[in-house]
Amino acid sequence: QVQLVESGGGLAQAGGSLRLSCAASGIISSINAMGWYRQVPGKQRELVAAITSGGSTNYADSVKGRFTISRDNAKNTFYLQMNSLKPDDTAVYYCNVGRISPAGWGIYDYWGQGTQVTVSS
Repeated sequence: QVQLVESGGGLAQAGGSLRLSCAASGIISSINAMGWYRQVPGKQRELVAAITSGGSTNYADSVKGRFTISRDNAKNTFYLQMNSLKPDDTAVYYCNVGRISPAGWGIYDYWGQGTQVTVSS
């Protein structure tokens, strides 16, 4: 089993910054993909940013140039640095880890508990 603990959410003003952290523990040796998702009431959860074990990254168009995903292998932790925050970034953010097959299919994944990010205008 894999356990994920999120931290770093909170309240920020438009134009400000926050950094989210996701610490993983358990049997994590086979994980090859990590990502951040967000969800607002009444809408589906959406991918914000992802990174593979090889360092390849992917971002939603709405956050490109503002958010950066990174990882620290020694700490089994990955991060989402959020700069130039906008009110539309307000959501519950969830971290996710899993294993993706060579063909691109998800084999398994695990979710963090979620952390609230609120951006005021």
